[in-house]
Order: sequence, then structure tokens, then C-alpha cells
Amino acid sequence: MSDFMIKSLRKEYGVSFVNDFTVPLKEATDEGAFVICDSKVFDLYRDRILNAVTQERCLIIEALETAKTIEKCKEIIELLVDAKMRRNQKLIALGGGVIQDITAFIASILYRGIGWKFFPTTLLAQGDSCIGSKTSINLGTKKNILGNFYPPDQIFIDSEFLESLAAGDIQSGIGEILHFYYYSNSPLITKLIKNYHNVLADRKLLREYTQESLAIKKSVIEVDEFDKGERNKFNYGHTFGHALETITDYGVRHGQAVTVGMDLANYLSLKFGLLPQEQFDEMHAQLSVNFPDYDFNSCNMDLYFDALSKDKKNIGTNLGCILSEGPGRLVRKQVPFDNVLKESIRSYFTSKLLQFDTEK
Repeated sequence: MSDFMIKSLRKEYGVSFVNDFTVPLKEATDEGAFVICDSKVFDLYRDRILNAVTQERCLIIEALETAKTIEKCKEIIELLVDAKMRRNQKLIALGGGVIQDITAFIASILYRGIGWKFFPTTLLAQGDSCIGSKTSINLGTKKNILGNFYPPDQIFIDSEFLESLAAGDIQSGIGEILHFYYYSNSPLITKLIKNYHNVLADRKLLREYTQESLAIKKSVIEVDEFDKGERNKFNYGHTFGHALETITDYGVRHGQAVTVGMDLANYLSLKFGLLPQEQFDEMHAQLSVNFPDYDFNSCNMDLYFDALSKDKKNIGTNLGCILSEGPGRLVRKQVPFDNVLKESIRSYFTSKLLQFDTEK
């Protein structure tokens, strides 16, 4: 029984909150499914996983962003074909967003498409990427440039996985959750910031926040699944965040890069007259709570601009980005990628806005 359903043009799929992930995992593998599992998750839950699935049907991979490649997908496909996987068998993704992207991409092209199920193990995946159908892999330094829309058959969310995550992984997930809250002007913005340290310490408190972010995302993807209109606004913080991930060689976690990306988008909105100073200051105070501990003075701005220039949302020589007129009032813009924009971005990175709060 699903807790709620997601309507997709391809099919309807359910999201279930479960107390023991091994129960639905065993049910799926009893039907002949193969599991693609994050090596860290496997190490933590080895005995329980192997009680649900045989070692031969469990492919263990290191869930690094650098694994999201055509070469890695080809390697996994060859293993599945050699293991005589058939079209009627499903794939199971057991991990976070990297495992999700790899599994969904393979499922979408293997035998012209096979079914797959998802057990998200990170806050990023549980509060965001598990729904929405997107699957993307990288091409060289170009992030998420290859992919399609291929929803899972079912999603099983077990909050127990969050207990084993490092604080940085929780902070990364909070960044994505906040970006949904700013999209909708959710009343949970202030509550989450107020309880920031509490949720880092007690992961059980996160359920309320993930349910809210999924509800916000569901309301949009059911009317704009293929990212042609309103869903574009979910790129808030991502254009600038993805470029930050690239130039730091993923030294800044995704959700915290998005947090900085939102603040930079707000800063540009302020510069362009879209966002009042008072509103910027309030949002900056909230976002800065989730900034990463990183020396941004070391960032190579030429590399940053190069990464921005390769963003898939760009049109011609314009930078495609989402700016803000305030919470709940995001706007899509194609901004000329000229020296005016570059100097504004430089001034942000050289300002005191990115100073890390040592008391966090």
C-alpha cells in the first residue's frame, strides 16, 4: 500500500514510507530483480541486504559523481546481460541520487526499457530526487547532460538510512529541501532554520520536512513532468550550484552548492532590482546557516564562468537561470553572459557574504 501516488504520463507510481526496507526488497528480489547498491550502504547493512537478495544479484558500486558516465553504465549493462537478466526482470536502486541516476538510465535503455524500483538512502533522494522521473548522467565535465524521463515502478522510503549519514550529507539534503520551500514560500522555512541543529542531531525529525518537500514537488511535476514550464523554477540555485560543484571537483556537496547557488541568485536579483535589500538580507541569514565550510577565495572564477557557459539551460550567449523576487516568487531569466554579469558574480565571491559560521 502506497502512502501517496505520483501521476506520470508514462505511468502512475507510488511512494511508501516503510519501517524495514528489507521486506519490500525481498519481495522484489523474489521476483528475480537485480540490485544496484551503493558500496557504503552495502557495508553498513550487508547482512540484512544479503538476507533479502543473493550476492549474485547484487551489483556493488562506489556511488561517486564520477561514476555517472556512459562507460560505467556500459560496464554494468554487460554484467547484467552476462548474468542473463531478462526483459521481465526489474532493477532495484539501493542508494542515493548517483545510484538512482545510474539505475534509472540503464533501466530506460536496456532491452528498450525495463522496470525499476527505488530505495533512497540519502536525504537528498528521500526529500527530492526520488520523484519526478528525471535520470541524468555526465559527459566529461558536463554535468547531467545525458538523460531522459523514466519513472520507477515504486519508491520505498525508510528513514533508518538517515541515521548513518554524516552531518554533511544531511546538510546537503537540507539545501534541496529549502529550495522547494523558497519556491512555494512554505511556512516550514523558518521552522527548519530554527530547528537546524536539532534535525542534525535527531534524524527522526526530518520526516515532516521531507514530506513537505515531496508534496511541493508533486504539485508541480504532475502538471509539468517534462520540465517545459513551471518545473523550470526548481532550477533555482542549481545553475550556479552545479558550476560550483564542478570547479571544486565535488568538494562542495550538491545541496550545499545549491544553497550557495540560491544565495548568489538572490544577490544577482538584488543587483538587477528584482529583490529588495531587506528581503535579500532575511533570505541570506537563513541560507547562510547551511553554507559549507569551504574557502571560496580559492575558486578559479574563469573555470566557474566556463562551467556556467556549458549549462544545458543556456540559450545562445545568454545564461539560463532562476532569479527571485522573494519567497514564492521565482522568475525565469535569460541573462546576457557579459562582463556585467561576470563582475557581479565576482563581487559576490569576493564579498564577506560567504564567510562560514564557525558556530554551526
